This record gives sequence, C-alpha cells and structure tokens, in this order.
Amino acid sequence: MPVTAIGPYQGQTLDRQENFNGLQLVYLCWEKHLLFCAPFTFPLPPDMRFADFIDNVVKPSISQHPDAPSVDFSAASWRLNGQAFTPNNTASLIANGIDHKSMLHLATPGLNGIAGTFN
Repeated sequence: MPVTAIGPYQGQTLDRQENFNGLQLVYLCWEKHLLFCAPFTFPLPPDMRFADFIDNVVKPSISQHPDAPSVDFSAASWRLNGQAFTPNNTASLIANGIDHKSMLHLATPGLNGIAGTFN
C-alpha cells in the first residue's frame, strides 16, 4: 500500500542536550565484544576527565565480561564518530571533542570476545 506524506514532520526531539540537566549523552561500543549487543549510553558531565570516564564509567560497565580484566587501556585504540581518535586522559570529554551524542568505539588488541567468538 502506498504511503503519502501530508507534510513535514513537526515533532521536537526529546533527547536534546538541554533536556539532560547539564549532562550529555555519550555512546560507547566495545568492538568485537557483542555480549553487549548495543552501544552503552551514558549521561555524563562534559567536564569529566577522560581518565575518570575510563575508571568510573567504562571499567565498571564492562566488568562482567570475561575479557575485562585483560583490557590494557594504554594499548587500546579509539574512534570518535567514525574517525581515529587519540584521547587526552587529563582533558575533559568536551575538550577531547566528545560532545552530546558522540559515538566512541573502543578496540582492545588481542581481545576478541569469549574464546575468540566476538561475544
């Protein structure tokens, strides 16, 4: 059955940054670890240091995965919104270019999920 649009969509998006009380949404995907079937979504303060993001957000979030204890964050590679990215651990998220609804990809060399299954 054909569908005919009756006009442009007039709705307002509810995930605008101003709706998060000073926080911003940051998405994180741990590559080759599909035990986590979708990226994590974190509401975070823009001024959070990247090192604190790793220690207080990422590590606890992935801790249930058997590969988690083997992650060497100093050897990890990152992508930010599809581009190669080298974070400054002492700088804030926003100073690293991580803003509202940014997508981070974490790659951990040598770790390919449970028994190498990408799970």
